[in-house]
Amino acid sequence: MSTRYPVLPDGDAADREAAIDAASLAVRRGELVVVPTDTVYGLGADAFDPAAVRRLLKAKGRGPEMPPPVLVSAATTLDALAVGVPGYARALVEHFWPGPLTLVCTQQASLQWDLGDTRGTVAVRMPDHEVVLEILERTGPLAVSSANLTGRPPAADADAAEEMLGDEVSVIVDCGPALRDEPSTIVDVTGQQGRVLRLGALSLDELNAVLEPLGATLTDEG
Repeated sequence: MSTRYPVLPDGDAADREAAIDAASLAVRRGELVVVPTDTVYGLGADAFDPAAVRRLLKAKGRGPEMPPPVLVSAATTLDALAVGVPGYARALVEHFWPGPLTLVCTQQASLQWDLGDTRGTVAVRMPDHEVVLEILERTGPLAVSSANLTGRPPAADADAAEEMLGDEVSVIVDCGPALRDEPSTIVDVTGQQGRVLRLGALSLDELNAVLEPLGATLTDEG
């Protein structure tokens, strides 16, 4: 059974702190949480707790063949999780992070985690939402997938997330309607040329507008 913590834009600072503290504590205990992002609501777990990640996938109705992305609180964390990040990917990070861009990178081989069948990659994003960034600063990287059951639309508010996942999570941080109703755009940057795996809040034109002056472009395989 979940506990819901409302965080209103003009609300009390104590309510905000209570929500952030409760979510952070739940994560450290290996529990699941629902948190807002700058896109849709997310279902989160400690990325370095394999049992918690398995619970996350089970709650969504997924198997290890669909590993969750990882949210971070700072762009500098990318190099702690990934290797061989190409220059065009760093240009995208500089322009779009924090924001609705997920990068699929070659993961650090030394990482002690189990996100599922990642095939040596990790999908990383820095969201543009103050509340979840504060939670991430306390917890470290979180495995976060959209807060919905597989096959159903992503949760655009806490009500939808609670209806689908309320029995699976300990804490729901309610910051009102999602800022965007589209998920992040996913780009594979493991090769010399980037590939868009899923178009979302960022368009191919927006991404290529940053890369074209550098002599690079992305292909769309979404």
